[in-house]
Amino acid sequence: MTTFERDAKTLDTSWPFTGREDELRLLRASFTAGRHGIVLTGPAGRGKTRLVTEAVRGTDCAKVTGTPEARHIRFAAFAHLVPETVSLHEALQQLSGVRLLVVDDAHLLDDASAALVHQLAVHGRTRLLVVSTDGGPIPAAVSRLWTGELLPRLALEPLPREETARLLTDGAGIDLEPLTVNRLHLLCQGDLRLLRDLVAAVRERGLLTRVPATPWDPDPDSAEWAWRGPLPITAAVREHTAHVLDRRHPAERAVLERLALAEPLPLGPDELDPDGAERDALEHLEADGLVRVDDRGAVRLAHPLHGPVLRDAVGRLRARRLSRTPDRCALALDAEGAALTRRIERADVRAVPAPVGEWLVAEGAGVPAGYAAVRAGFARLRGELREAAAWAREGLRGGDDPSCRRELVLAAAQSGDPTTAHEILGGRPDGGGAATRPAAARGDAEEVSETLTGDAYDAVRLGFPERAAGRLTGVFAAHADALGRGDGPALDRVAAELEERGFLLFAAEAHAQAVRAHRDPRAARTARTRAVALARRCQGARTPALSGLVLGELTARQRQIVTLAATGLSNRQIAEKLTLSVRTVGNHLYGAYARLGAGDRGALPWLMEPPRVQPA
Repeated sequence: MTTFERDAKTLDTSWPFTGREDELRLLRASFTAGRHGIVLTGPAGRGKTRLVTEAVRGTDCAKVTGTPEARHIRFAAFAHLVPETVSLHEALQQLSGVRLLVVDDAHLLDDASAALVHQLAVHGRTRLLVVSTDGGPIPAAVSRLWTGELLPRLALEPLPREETARLLTDGAGIDLEPLTVNRLHLLCQGDLRLLRDLVAAVRERGLLTRVPATPWDPDPDSAEWAWRGPLPITAAVREHTAHVLDRRHPAERAVLERLALAEPLPLGPDELDPDGAERDALEHLEADGLVRVDDRGAVRLAHPLHGPVLRDAVGRLRARRLSRTPDRCALALDAEGAALTRRIERADVRAVPAPVGEWLVAEGAGVPAGYAAVRAGFARLRGELREAAAWAREGLRGGDDPSCRRELVLAAAQSGDPTTAHEILGGRPDGGGAATRPAAARGDAEEVSETLTGDAYDAVRLGFPERAAGRLTGVFAAHADALGRGDGPALDRVAAELEERGFLLFAAEAHAQAVRAHRDPRAARTARTRAVALARRCQGARTPALSGLVLGELTARQRQIVTLAATGLSNRQIAEKLTLSVRTVGNHLYGAYARLGAGDRGALPWLMEPPRVQPA
């Protein structure tokens, strides 16, 4: 049939589509035989329309779109498909030949159009892909699509930080350092249109500066781009914060400005004015979702964008009186560092807000080396290795610091780069433990034994649980015990607990060890899949447990080809290098993927260790 389109939006596809592969497969699966379709929901700007565009590309479909101006016009969304004067029954009959109907902005449909979509779902002859935006009123006929279990619902989550970083690299064409990626990810809260707007504004206004990859590397080509300084107040930013700027009640405005100029320093409710006006204003603001109060009574603005916009609108004299300066953050920064240290000591490194240090970095004020080392260690334990290195470099900008240097070494070594780690150390010994040392990264058992001087848990991660006997407690002791017994299911349970506590890299390693321990091939494949998924979130982690994950399960030729594929060579390049046909290379890779449980080349760097380049 003919494809009809009526698009109320101009879709900017200049940035590549990335990070939604699972959702894309799910949407496409909903069009297959025996399926009636799916409902896609999420906040504005999250990429729903782009995802749908990719899902139906090359597919024979009809499209309708709800618009706010036509909500009171009968069958307005279907005006290009059915006459306005038809009855609901007649409209249903006229659309019975449509195999796939895409309904965008379903929350803006007029009542007749919403009822028609609902009836199409009831009759089930037309597959439906319905897109609706959260946060506002939705026609009852549309919401009943999923509440009445006529169609499954996919709520689109924000892009993970790792995928946001990938999108920024591919879309903006620049390598941004991790702390800048974190700042953009936090400010945009999953709104990809706002992300594009901010990146464009930061670039156009010249706010990006080069940050050396290491404090000792003067080569500008190896540097990353960093954004330090104020937030550009663009039209899109003002649109997102209009509901905050429009608060006209004097007490409410005073509280918002006070928070904007002092945040993220805590503002206890007991510190408000004695006559209760600010207290009442605070309660109203909390009820409207503009501020949040944590368990300790500290009050913060609900969205990271609100503070910069409010500060931009405040007069200079008031700003000078109320705003904090970096030298006034010492106590709050110490408290933040102490809280992170306590979390590490309790073996719980799940993500927690730590805005004081982030504000200092964003302002370009720098952070004390001690605090930077704590942030680096916390990030490293979470498996966020590039972020750990970035915090360590921040601490080293003011001069050499042993703790920050050590964290930089550990991040480099766990990323599979022992040469860089050795250069950072300048040949000096490091007490970081064997699992993060250059010698151990080579996998040589004798050298591991000689360098095992630090953390007992490193012995477990390297596969020597007997050397940690009696030296560990809690989940780490359980890990050693499960590994010592070769108990695959127990290792998977340990991995699940480690993941719950925020130790993503340790969890990936435990799953990788479970692969070898499982007797059931299906359980081994599941453990491998989980190990790969977690390792992908660890910003390039390349430890011995992950590196040796699968090589022993491949034939010699498969191992040779997969090793080359992991370095980024194409099938043709591999064929030329090994004097094979391209088809033979493809067949070997297909067989290897089946054994590894990998879908494509993207999983290979997390499954194995590529060959090391020998120095000339």
